Amino acid sequence: MVRLGTGIGWRPEIAGAVEGMPGIDWVEVVAENVCPGHLPESLTRLRGRGVTVVPHGVSLGLGGAERPDEGRLAALAERATALGSPLVTEHIAFVRAGGALTASPRLEAGHLLPVPRTRDALDVLCENVRIAQDALPVPLAVENIAALISWPGEEMTEGQFLYELADRTGVRLLIDVANLHTNHVNRGEDPAEALAELPLEAIAYVHVAGGVERDGVWHDSHAHPVPGPVLDVLTDLAARVSPPGVLLERDENFPEPAELEGELRAIRDALEKGAGRRAEEEARSGAAEAAAGAPPVRPEAERGSCGPSRQRLALAQTALLSALVAGTPVPEGFDRVRMGVQVRALAAKRADVVAKVAPELPVILGGEYRADFLAYAQGQPMSGGYRQDALDFAEHLLLAGRPEEERARRELRDWWLERSGPRPRSRRPTVRLARAARRVLLRR
Repeated sequence: MVRLGTGIGWRPEIAGAVEGMPGIDWVEVVAENVCPGHLPESLTRLRGRGVTVVPHGVSLGLGGAERPDEGRLAALAERATALGSPLVTEHIAFVRAGGALTASPRLEAGHLLPVPRTRDALDVLCENVRIAQDALPVPLAVENIAALISWPGEEMTEGQFLYELADRTGVRLLIDVANLHTNHVNRGEDPAEALAELPLEAIAYVHVAGGVERDGVWHDSHAHPVPGPVLDVLTDLAARVSPPGVLLERDENFPEPAELEGELRAIRDALEKGAGRRAEEEARSGAAEAAAGAPPVRPEAERGSCGPSRQRLALAQTALLSALVAGTPVPEGFDRVRMGVQVRALAAKRADVVAKVAPELPVILGGEYRADFLAYAQGQPMSGGYRQDALDFAEHLLLAGRPEEERARRELRDWWLERSGPRPRSRRPTVRLARAARRVLLRR
């Protein structure tokens, strides 16, 4: 098992600060945000100093009903190789649904959504993890996620689900203590019980992050300081096992470097506090055995196709995601109030990411951008990536004669024409419709 030490999530906005921080043993990068042939100079310098870099994927959707996409797996493998990483990580989540398994349009969530803790979902997840493990050049670790909603009819606790996943596949676990706290607030799940059920020897490293509570709902924002309750969960984990690595995540509202360094000190203090408790317990019990080695892997003979499970999971996930992004009825058993919170959270996340990948849009639209985008998102599910979503949003506004100001409308039209390319996009129902729409836009 690789001992990573203390790290921080590398982001372009804090690249300089990270390079200057004392005591940083490793960094984690969002895999989809780096290009293997053009690594940021900051990451190259960090690697030159011996700082380990771990790619963290967000779009694979290992918890989805479909098998992992070969192209996405190849891209993740390429980044691991380019960065010289000792492992790669992804999430226990689904991010898209629909398609061939349900004979329905493909839908994108634009965010990580929880899988049901059922036998069907576990069988599919185990098979998907094995597929990913076979395609990657280094070990894989998977992360528990934060959730706003709960699936009805779940058959296992989070700890039981993760234990069996590790037992059946040998996959490592990336335990996010902030997500355990989130699920405590939002779903009434006890972090201590989850930790007690985990295969601690399977932990690859730990995430720590901040969030904010609004109207009794905890939002895992990665944009706020790490709160005391999250540090308490970290202390509890460290009292049970010495984690190979711990990493601070921050994705938005970046504070001054001194504040980030203060959060890292608080994390180290929590680890030391937990280690002290562990030493006391070991001294009392007289069983000071270090947790080490891989979790047991079930025999190869147990591998097999889980087609019926995939079909059932696909139908369930499509119904849920359609309710969240396409306005279809809420499936039976889900909390309608929490579903409404999740709908708004997904739309807000979508607006924020589109503003990042297409920063010209908020400039062109000014104060109208967010309201216009949220109105658009209510009736237009995302079926491609965020860059395509930005193009679709701009086209939607232009076909509606928006924005009202002629100068802004002209700028938006020029922006759309420049990026949509000289040929109509193949995803349109017909070439004739695409050309007609383009002629309308050109006349405006």
